Amino acid sequence: MIPSGGRLWTTLQHAPVCERASYRPSMATAFTSRIAWGAAQRAWGTVREALTVALPPSLAIGAVGFVVAVVGAPSGAAVLDASHPAGTAGPADPATLGVLIFSKTAGFRHDSIETGVAAMKDLLAPTYMVDATEDAAAFTPANLKRFRVVVFLNTTGDVLDDVQQKAFERFIEDGGGYIGVHSASDTEYDWPWYGRLVGAYFKTHPAIQEAVVRNESKDHPSMAGWPVELKRTDEWYVYRTNPRSVKGMMILASLDESSYTGGGMDGDHPITWCHEVGKGRAWYTGGGHTKQSFAEPLFRSHLKGGVDWACRRGGSSDATQPAPSR
Repeated sequence: MIPSGGRLWTTLQHAPVCERASYRPSMATAFTSRIAWGAAQRAWGTVREALTVALPPSLAIGAVGFVVAVVGAPSGAAVLDASHPAGTAGPADPATLGVLIFSKTAGFRHDSIETGVAAMKDLLAPTYMVDATEDAAAFTPANLKRFRVVVFLNTTGDVLDDVQQKAFERFIEDGGGYIGVHSASDTEYDWPWYGRLVGAYFKTHPAIQEAVVRNESKDHPSMAGWPVELKRTDEWYVYRTNPRSVKGMMILASLDESSYTGGGMDGDHPITWCHEVGKGRAWYTGGGHTKQSFAEPLFRSHLKGGVDWACRRGGSSDATQPAPSR
């Protein structure tokens, strides 16, 4: 007798190679039901590993049947469409780290948003399951569980309602990660919790120009490969407060205000920082105004390292000590 549901995957894993082909019809049938879909997702790590090694033709044929069953089953597709809010992409592979890129604007809209989303998908896709949306309906407890990190990419203004804000607070405080890019600091001024999360709010900025960026934490994954000083061009924000004064804040990079015009922070000008929030992590960079930023290899590795740190991936699980206040 061919088992069903979750037992099918256990049986398939331990079955002799010569018998695995006999399970193909049951695999196809199982995937047409919503219950079996959930069981399959829990066992997907086992199946994925099996498909990435050299296997006999019988199991390879079975794998094809499995894919056809998932993609071609009308009832399965309908369940996925009905179960997830706009801007989401169905159940996440539990063996994959999920990143949600959020770029809703309620104020100024940067023309680099689309470029930035495409760049982050490109640089993150080899490691992460990446989804992008401008629909705040994605901020529900159930949907956020699919992700390890949420990126606020050039968001502006009031982008989440009270219920969505509470869902995001819970996500971070339970261990999720936050990445703020450029005008993420020009977002949600009336939400004090978010102000603490991002570390400092935007105040003003001078014209786009070249400035010297000082690497203050060469051991942090988001600053790996950066020289002690780097000249780069961007729109350099002036912040309402200095994040260096926030308890537990780690300053990763700062600007040499003597290298450009309009610094505005009395010679101590952090531009990238990170800290712990509850069980979660928050990382922010002031770079990313221009389209060209997202084509720069060092800025791309900067973003990737920030995401890696925020989700505690690989060697980024332990943060270095915060820079002392001054």
